[in-house]
Amino acid sequence: MDPHLLQTILFWFFAILGLGGGVGLLFNRNPIYAALCLVINFFSIAGLYLSLSAEFLAVIQVLVYAGAIMVLFIFVIMLLNLNEEQEVGGFDMRKGIAFILGLGFVAEMFFALRGFVEPKESNRVTDVFEGGAVESIGQALMTEYIFPFEIISVILLSALIGAIVVARKYKYE
Repeated sequence: MDPHLLQTILFWFFAILGLGGGVGLLFNRNPIYAALCLVINFFSIAGLYLSLSAEFLAVIQVLVYAGAIMVLFIFVIMLLNLNEEQEVGGFDMRKGIAFILGLGFVAEMFFALRGFVEPKESNRVTDVFEGGAVESIGQALMTEYIFPFEIISVILLSALIGAIVVARKYKYE
């Protein structure tokens, strides 16, 4: 089987799966089912990373997003005990404006991407993408991007300290 054909088939499979998960997330009224649709979306993104030979990014996508973040989302949904919203009759102005803005966004995306419909032979990936390998990511982080890496760690540490301060119970006397 031609490798380009297999890459194209995998791309379209994971793209359609991801779009289906996103649509399911948007239109599902039950928050647990919406969160599960988001898990499907995260797994499809990991599949797209695998089709680009970025194994490290795919594993991190599954571990961090589909694993840890979704466990937190589902835990919060269960903790809040969200019930299904009551359906209200009549026209809601906010929903109408959101629908019109959504249609405008979709039209803008079609207008912006109209030249990318037909793939050109020069746009095909011919070599293996080395950007997703663990060695290349580690090498780039510890040499070329060491300062932004350290700044991000300081920002995350300050956010963690801020979350602890906010979550601390106050003693009222």
